[in-house]
Amino acid sequence: MWEITIDLDKCAADQECINACPSGVYEEGDDGKPVIAEPDECLGCETCVEVCPEGAIVVTEV
Repeated sequence: MWEITIDLDKCAADQECINACPSGVYEEGDDGKPVIAEPDECLGCETCVEVCPEGAIVVTEV
């Protein structure tokens, strides 16, 4: 199982993580920033971490 943390203060709402996630973990929130909609679908691949230019996402194994 994986835990996803998004630092919304760092997030620029560019939606790179939403577009890159292969398992559809994220959805766009009302403010344009990502919402973790399906945390159980996370594969732990860290694609979202790699594509986030702000470094706002951390994925850790729990």
